[in-house]
Amino acid sequence: MDSEHPMPVPPPRQGRSRRHKEMTPTQRFWAITLEILIVLALAVGVSTLIRQFVFQIYSIPSQSMEQTLQVGDRIIVNRVPGAGKDIKRGDVVVFQDAKGWLSDDLLSGNSVARSIGEFLGVIPANGEQVIVKRVIGTAGDSVSCCTADGKLEVNGVAVNEPYLAAGEKPSENPFSVVVPEGSIWVMGDNRSHSADSRAHLNKGNTSFINVSDVIGKVQWVAWPTSHWSSVAHREAFANVPDPS
Repeated sequence: MDSEHPMPVPPPRQGRSRRHKEMTPTQRFWAITLEILIVLALAVGVSTLIRQFVFQIYSIPSQSMEQTLQVGDRIIVNRVPGAGKDIKRGDVVVFQDAKGWLSDDLLSGNSVARSIGEFLGVIPANGEQVIVKRVIGTAGDSVSCCTADGKLEVNGVAVNEPYLAAGEKPSENPFSVVVPEGSIWVMGDNRSHSADSRAHLNKGNTSFINVSDVIGKVQWVAWPTSHWSSVAHREAFANVPDPS
């Protein structure tokens, strides 16, 4: 190559700021607006995917799961396909109120701002008709209460329940059920203040929750920081055999 005739160097690419300076004020306004809309659309898309398939935040509205979950606690619900529906005895789950357990006056979060925040997953999703309870029995399980010494029994084995609120009995009212296929039997940890599966025994098949209505498993208490903890207690059911 002849050193006296070097190859021409291409001009540097114009950056965004240079391009904007060469635009008219109207063009610059619309270009910046378009960039902002693209960023917002991407943020909404990513947030929606996370909320639908990874995790979602909910706020505890009642005392039915005390002391495990207290009023106002923010919980993180695992919605990962497979993992979020791998439901075992002792898990705490959030499920849609497809059986009509909640009354209409418990609906909340109907403002536009709250709806947007819930959709993005940045504030607790209280606008949905959802319930949080602990899974006591899965498909085929025989669940009854109480034994002679006042304990819950699953598949003929008495269960010690370390998650019960202080002073709570496993159940004030006796019951004996077999969980249908594709369903779960759920109860609150604060038994005397929980309108759970027991409260719907005389209302057809509404006492059993469909697995398909489960949104996901509660993995952690995220807020307040003093309540940080995991909530599952599968070990309480370690000695329970599979249904025969």
